[in-house]
Amino acid sequence: MTDLLDFVSLSLLPPWCWRVAAEWLRRGDPPAVVVRRLLAGNPRDDGGNPADVPSLAADAIRRADAGSIAAIPWSAPAYPTALTTIADPPPVLWTRGNPAVLSAPGVAIVGSRAASPYGLAVAERLAADLAASGLVIVSGLARGVDSAAHRGAVSAGGVTVAVLGSGADVIYPAEHVPLARAIDAAGAVISELVPGTRPQPWFFPLRNRIISGLSRAVVVIEASEKSGSLITARCALDQGREVLAVPGNVLSGKNRGAHALLRDGAKIVESADDILEELGMPGAGPRAAGAGQGRPDAGASKGRDPVLDSLVPGEASDLDEISERSGLNAPRLLPRLFELELHGLVRRIGGGRFVRIDRTC
Repeated sequence: MTDLLDFVSLSLLPPWCWRVAAEWLRRGDPPAVVVRRLLAGNPRDDGGNPADVPSLAADAIRRADAGSIAAIPWSAPAYPTALTTIADPPPVLWTRGNPAVLSAPGVAIVGSRAASPYGLAVAERLAADLAASGLVIVSGLARGVDSAAHRGAVSAGGVTVAVLGSGADVIYPAEHVPLARAIDAAGAVISELVPGTRPQPWFFPLRNRIISGLSRAVVVIEASEKSGSLITARCALDQGREVLAVPGNVLSGKNRGAHALLRDGAKIVESADDILEELGMPGAGPRAAGAGQGRPDAGASKGRDPVLDSLVPGEASDLDEISERSGLNAPRLLPRLFELELHGLVRRIGGGRFVRIDRTC
């Protein structure tokens, strides 16, 4: 509980503190020390007394408990490993629904809020096909492409995650309350903002790094030159994720941003197969998201897998250490760790660290 209070206190500090906080936490500084250090040097955005932050954090935890919202701090094993690799991970994720889906392989689908019927149809179809292949669809619950992607995943009986620019208990826009409930049934509605937080314009660009951070790839549909979706694409590139785009009508002006991504080297998407191929998953069949099938491939056997070889049974290693030893960068390393975790060969222990499970007996 003490750690949770400290991490919630960090989340109440100005967002520009979070990158510094992540650096200190990664080097092993206790969260309570990080909080005190940052409170001493950074005023609150709302002009309030920094000494009030712990009591505000405690209030947020009580509101979350009352609203059946799970608080997942950065140090918890349930915190998605993919997010621990970004420069400024949220100190806490407030989650409705099933937190386990946050660690499953995901693809973000983002685009225009004022999408054309073509854009909406493409988003819904791509999401349905990818969800049927076992991928989690990540988006922002906004009007237009985002909501179409969520609906497509739900209609296919798949899993989707909505990342909000408000508290997890404040659904915006309001007409998406039924959609959020449908997402909760198998997926998750999440936010880095404490429960009760109302939407503000600057929260939406901020949350885009979470959408891309949770995903192995970002697919952009109908983005104009000033679209917020391009912020998500830039975040994805900074985070080492794949960026793909759907071509569209050159006359409407709604596709200039997406076409600029294609000119800069983004892979063109005409069907879900293009995305699966880019992720190294050609021919992936329907399965429950997060459910392992069969045994690991031959490369996962002892002594032949570079990721397993880089881990010592009983000794925790973070992603930087595993990457250095295995020679794999984060975009290639994370899916492999996820697969090994599904087969019971490694275990996450929080803070983005992994330990190998000795199964020689």
